Amino acid sequence: MKERRQFEVIESRQMDHLRVFHDVARALTSSLELEEILGAIMDKMAQFFGPERWSMLMVDDKCDELYYAIAVGENTESLKGLRVPMGEGVAGWVASTGNPLVVPDVALDPHWSAFANKHPDLRIKSIACVPVRSGNKTLGVIQLLNSKLDLLSEYSISFLRILCDYAAIAIQNARSMTLIQELTITDDVTGLFNARHLYTLLEEQVAQGRVFSLMFVDLDHFKSVNDTHGHLIGSRLLAEIGGLLRRNLGPNNAAFRYGGDEFVAVLPGMGKSAASGTTMALRDDLRAARFLEGAGLSLSVSGSFGLATFPEDGNTVPTILRAADTMMYDAKVTRDNVAVAGKGLIERAAAMAMAGHGSGSRQAVSGALKNDGSPRIDGR
Repeated sequence: MKERRQFEVIESRQMDHLRVFHDVARALTSSLELEEILGAIMDKMAQFFGPERWSMLMVDDKCDELYYAIAVGENTESLKGLRVPMGEGVAGWVASTGNPLVVPDVALDPHWSAFANKHPDLRIKSIACVPVRSGNKTLGVIQLLNSKLDLLSEYSISFLRILCDYAAIAIQNARSMTLIQELTITDDVTGLFNARHLYTLLEEQVAQGRVFSLMFVDLDHFKSVNDTHGHLIGSRLLAEIGGLLRRNLGPNNAAFRYGGDEFVAVLPGMGKSAASGTTMALRDDLRAARFLEGAGLSLSVSGSFGLATFPEDGNTVPTILRAADTMMYDAKVTRDNVAVAGKGLIERAAAMAMAGHGSGSRQAVSGALKNDGSPRIDGR
């Protein structure tokens, strides 16, 4: 009878553990949002282990460092931006070796006792640090400080490892989904956003109702590059121009390849005056740059720019698009110019002078040769 009761107790504990496993699996695989996944890990960790402090650090492959994704029971503000080099400290050692570390009492371990004494602010009594791995790659580590590890069974430590396995699967799924989403909104030639994403972003901007400006750019005489050097060189030129747009506009503005040799930029929060300055600066940078020097060409490029501002030039997605596109076509009459809705051509005098020479003169200039004998595409 006694043995039967013991068996029932063991079976009950196993069922509790199985229930936790099920809950963890469901929590970690029910979302593809990394933030939600990390939140689920945090909840289960607190429920099961109840450590004084614990953290999850993710590996930044570019810098070969770890950063704090979650920290519980610590001053999270002080950990923001804190980086741990691979191989240093508890988390760095576990991440670099890929081996778990469980020290029930650091006072009994000479190495980690010395580490704890060197960092008295951490008040380390016990350590449990397990890598989150996918295949042979370490994605991060889960670190628990001052859990009652001497009271935890080997089964509980195994659970911690399984939790990390679930976390690795969920994190990889989230990253794969993020990559897929990025590919669906990215132009494969320039690396800028594509036209599909432009409409999505414009709908969001219009729904918010805040001021923004929309810039259209059409490269002048781009066809001559494809005709002279071939489409492969043309694609490389588009990629370099896309890089210039990204650098010039910065992270707060979004650049798109609209199609062919047309580009678009969304300038959130910019009224007409600020957007005009940004557009002129981009026009000047495009003029000054030299492209495809690695291919021995050193081409110069100019563009025709059109600018419109929401809501004064259009208060819907179609009307603001039409306003900016119309201005761009106005600028294309003379080329290498900027036209702003409600203001017209920025460099009207120069435009009128060029227009007076007639289209034949412009075509002759656009075909002029550089010193090395290769054709310009901007007419200068």
